[in-house]
Amino acid sequence: KKKLKISGRELLSVPTQVFGLDQLQVLEMSPERESCLRYRMEQLPQEISRLRNLTCLYVDSNNLKKIPAEIGTLRHLERLTLSNNSLSSLPAEMGALQRLRSLHLANNSLTELPAPLCQLRSLTFLDVSDNKIVTIPSSIRHLGKLETLLLLFNSLKSLPEDVCLLRNLHTLWLGNNHLQSLPAAFGELVNLDWGYNYCSCNFEGNPLESPPPEVCSRGPEGIRDYFSSLHRI
Repeated sequence: KKKLKISGRELLSVPTQVFGLDQLQVLEMSPERESCLRYRMEQLPQEISRLRNLTCLYVDSNNLKKIPAEIGTLRHLERLTLSNNSLSSLPAEMGALQRLRSLHLANNSLTELPAPLCQLRSLTFLDVSDNKIVTIPSSIRHLGKLETLLLLFNSLKSLPEDVCLLRNLHTLWLGNNHLQSLPAAFGELVNLDWGYNYCSCNFEGNPLESPPPEVCSRGPEGIRDYFSSLHRI
């Protein structure tokens, strides 16, 4: 793969020469941990559209407030990391990234799961933890290939029933939200097996009542039995 990693002090914008590298496949513009290599980009230039062969774009840990609509032209993109920025929304054009498999959006300022994300039918990994997300749209059901969904540290009060249609989910992190109940069909997510793998799912830090935490700890089967018994009453 043709790969370029940009690093340096006080880098505030992308060097224009980069956009002439139209065969580039991997572009890394995330600051290093070493203190001498700090930089914070506030915007991703529209010229990013020239890099049409990109498969991986790493721009986490900057100060991005906006993603340009031109991101939607990167039709070969498979992995996009935008964590640790200042994003409160995403452009509708992101829904065109039909090859995208892995999307990292942790630690931003999102108040809802952006609708364009629910059009990304190849997505297997989505991390939107540590945002301010209050609601998940019912259109999340379109993410049928999703295996990992990380929602911890948000402000969710409920989950749509449509989450229960994501039958390929192996990992669902829900910790530290405001959930009082789970959807009635939650027990149908049979690939969430935290009896076998403790990290498969978590509920810690939620005021759960239906089902209560002790039922949740029994896994999908216990949750399914709980809702079945309610239905019989």
